[in-house]
Amino acid sequence: MLESDGAAATRRLFFALWPSAELAAGLADIAAAAARRFGGQVSRRESLHLTLAFLGEVPGEAIPALLAAGRQVVAAPFHLQIDRLGFWRHNRLLWAGCAPVPGLQALAGELVAALAAAGQPLPERQRTFAPHLTLARKLPAATSIAEVGDFPCTSLPEWSCSRFVLVASRPSAAGSIYSPLAEFPLSA
Repeated sequence: MLESDGAAATRRLFFALWPSAELAAGLADIAAAAARRFGGQVSRRESLHLTLAFLGEVPGEAIPALLAAGRQVVAAPFHLQIDRLGFWRHNRLLWAGCAPVPGLQALAGELVAALAAAGQPLPERQRTFAPHLTLARKLPAATSIAEVGDFPCTSLPEWSCSRFVLVASRPSAAGSIYSPLAEFPLSA
């Protein structure tokens, strides 16, 4: 992966966990089935991720500080079991998630602290960590949380989280295109 190209004046960036191809395929199947039942726009399989820290538009000259912050994070690998679906009515979004996991919380906390120490604190509205993977957008407003809760979330493979990535997001007609800029291994 490229560490940075520095060419863009600003880039829309975020740190994330990226699922394995097997897990992404299972999530994409659930998203497609949910869209057939409820409607909405399914997230592309290759774009599925769990955001750790959304940075928004960042000047190109800040990328080295972000890379340094990512390298400063010390967190142990951990496992997630994506086993629940949810629906956020305010933005009509279907998501998949998991029970609270100390390793995930620790990673997110370490990353926020490293970003602040590097002079790149998260905006106030981004500091509440709500771990989820967006499966579909633009569901009908009439969709109910109860309907989504009743929708089967089949048994997905356990997610072994051993790295996180810094990602650039670029809008396109087909939805945002994500390009990993750097990868950071997790180790105790």
